[in-house]
Amino acid sequence: MLPLKGLRIVELGHYIAAPFATRLLADLGAEVVKVEPPEGDPVRGWGSQVDGNAVWFSVHGRNKLSVTLDLKSADGREKLLALAARSDALVENFRPGQLERYKLGPAELHAANPRLVIARVSGYGQDGPYRDKPAFGAIGEALGGLRHLTANPGVTDHPPPRCGVSISDDLAGMYAALAVAAACWGVKGDAQAKGRVIDVDLVSSVFSLMEGMLPEYGLFGKVRQPAGAAIPTAAPTNTYLCADGKWLCVAGNSDLIFKRLMAAIGRAELADDPRYVNNIARCENVAGLDQAIAAWTRTLPAAEAEAILEKAEVPCSRLYDMADAVADPHFQARKLVMPVQDPLIGEVLHPAAPFRFDGVAPEAMVRWAGPSIGQHNEQVFNDMLREEPRR
Repeated sequence: MLPLKGLRIVELGHYIAAPFATRLLADLGAEVVKVEPPEGDPVRGWGSQVDGNAVWFSVHGRNKLSVTLDLKSADGREKLLALAARSDALVENFRPGQLERYKLGPAELHAANPRLVIARVSGYGQDGPYRDKPAFGAIGEALGGLRHLTANPGVTDHPPPRCGVSISDDLAGMYAALAVAAACWGVKGDAQAKGRVIDVDLVSSVFSLMEGMLPEYGLFGKVRQPAGAAIPTAAPTNTYLCADGKWLCVAGNSDLIFKRLMAAIGRAELADDPRYVNNIARCENVAGLDQAIAAWTRTLPAAEAEAILEKAEVPCSRLYDMADAVADPHFQARKLVMPVQDPLIGEVLHPAAPFRFDGVAPEAMVRWAGPSIGQHNEQVFNDMLREEPRR
């Protein structure tokens, strides 16, 4: 049985952050009711489509029930409160104050269900001087400190690139999912417990990942600068060009791995060089190491260089694109790529849920693809709302 079976969650989500949180919770077995405006979540119009149906939404909305409500109307408000009264949690990512303007803020929701857990995901948080500023994922990366680090050292005429996915939205979604599960556990374990409000924002989610950079600044006034493909706290770790024009990521961080790496590339003498005696010394003199490794990788195709380093038990990997991932035997053995029948699209590939539970097949966590707009209106409004409220 999936661990969150029996937990009901209302999603007032659009775009990425809140829907990503509820996708994780739904993969874990929660019953998620996605409340959409009559025209649907805007992300239904993003990316490649089949007959007007966004392929992305097949994953984005999977394992969820879709209903449509106009939250500006009295009927929509009444049904939303009735649904909240029969649920354990609600996740939303409107701009701060929007639910209150609909008269659906925490006060009204808790009047309908005093034990309801409410997770609010926003750009900057529910308070603070930036509370009312608009934000998307790119802003979370910028203000949270990540975009500063994605630049290439010495490059001043091109902007630092984004990481390629909506990382700050996804991070906030993960934190929201974790917080919802924790809060629901707390309410479940205490018959007298009241529901609580969770505040998650994009900027804080990114900022929380800045590792040792804040204490380094606080103690030493040190501001971490971009390091390109390298890691400034561990060496040698970088990405190196190979003879076939492909890239190989190599992580020779520990002393033992470093020795194996130097032997594998035919430079065993560097393992005894005082400049590279430990990680601190290697970080201070990393340029010479990178030159030695790059000189070796340039003589070999990426797959051949990878095979040599793997035999030496040096962590390494070619840079995969999606075609590489789908063809890889490890991805296949772990069922990380999952064919799913989508009535709107046909067979479509989904990424598997990123967690495994003994006794639960990976296929059991992807139960159905993203539904059509309002597909479950009758089921929810005619059946679910007849249940007794959860108080």
